[in-house]
Amino acid sequence: MSLDKNLFTLVFTPHKDNSNVVDLVDPSETIHYRKQRVPGAEYKIEVYDPSSESLLATVSAPSASSKAKNIELYNPTSVIELKYTGTMSFRWGFRWEEHEFEWKKEECFIIRKPDPPVNIAVTREQGPRGLKTTSVQLLDYNLNRFDINDRKGLEIVMLTALLTFSDTDGPAVAAASPVETPSILTNSNNPLARASSAMASAVSPSSPAGNFGFGKGGAPPPPPPKPAPKTGIDRIAEMQAIKGEYNEIVVGEEGDVPDYAGYCHKLLQDDALLFISVKSAEAEQVPKVLQVVEETKRIRYKAGLEEDEELRQYVVYDQKDQKKGPKIINLDDDKKNKYAPPKSLIVHLSKIDMPELQPKSALEDKNGNASKKEDRKGW
Repeated sequence: MSLDKNLFTLVFTPHKDNSNVVDLVDPSETIHYRKQRVPGAEYKIEVYDPSSESLLATVSAPSASSKAKNIELYNPTSVIELKYTGTMSFRWGFRWEEHEFEWKKEECFIIRKPDPPVNIAVTREQGPRGLKTTSVQLLDYNLNRFDINDRKGLEIVMLTALLTFSDTDGPAVAAASPVETPSILTNSNNPLARASSAMASAVSPSSPAGNFGFGKGGAPPPPPPKPAPKTGIDRIAEMQAIKGEYNEIVVGEEGDVPDYAGYCHKLLQDDALLFISVKSAEAEQVPKVLQVVEETKRIRYKAGLEEDEELRQYVVYDQKDQKKGPKIINLDDDKKNKYAPPKSLIVHLSKIDMPELQPKSALEDKNGNASKKEDRKGW
């Protein structure tokens, strides 16, 4: 597709010494993003900011051809699911904030059902299947028409998704050509060079084993070990990131109380965050929510934070079960009217006053006392 020369353009530039690295470079040869393919049995890429060398996003999937991939952003952490939505055509979809986006061949759209989609990015492709991107332009004049809070995050997600498309039909890890082989692997005195040579002879068809490097009996080599699963606070952060809520902590069956409390304490240390909401996933987790809240306050007390910044606590329970209309109080001795524990619970821990969450009785008493004072002044 033809690009507008007047718009900001990023060119996909393969690295000279490493075929697993691709840079997104502007016309002035400034590198804005760097993608690196991570070796391994599973598909994984990492996207960096070359100027600060900070990790911006990672993409993981069982294989490069998987029809569902997870894009994980950092600072703050969030997980976006990239799904293949096409049948006979090339289409990949994802959600960002309240909007739906879809990458098609050479174009990215924001979906507005029942209205027609709006084009927000265009690419120039090479090859018959249109999976090798050479350059991309983001159409800011169309993006400005929509309410998007985190524009930079959206830009990273769009470009990261685009960077995965060229890997769909490629090998697990691209092999460097003889011209591109780094000198460190051609030095015979280097241990890496000897290891590389040994691996090359092991997979050679002319290997004495006659089994393409599989050894005796043709048995394939054992797969590399899977990365260790996240535990503790890191696992809690991962679960919350999948749900897409930053300051809302859903307490489920998985995870221990100290880990949830440590995650809550970490969130409350953010000066930009005024409150968090701790809620139960199911009725069985209502007592666990109370334990998490008490442990969070205990951690803050031990750290000496409660003296400088006291937390306000607002409790909301059985919110979904509340019905409109007058409340009927049955004074009969009926077993059905005995106390029952709440089926859901939300505890708001706030650094500021939140009058809208205070009990109505407290607000009415406060307003009533205020009106009496005004009456006395009038007399």
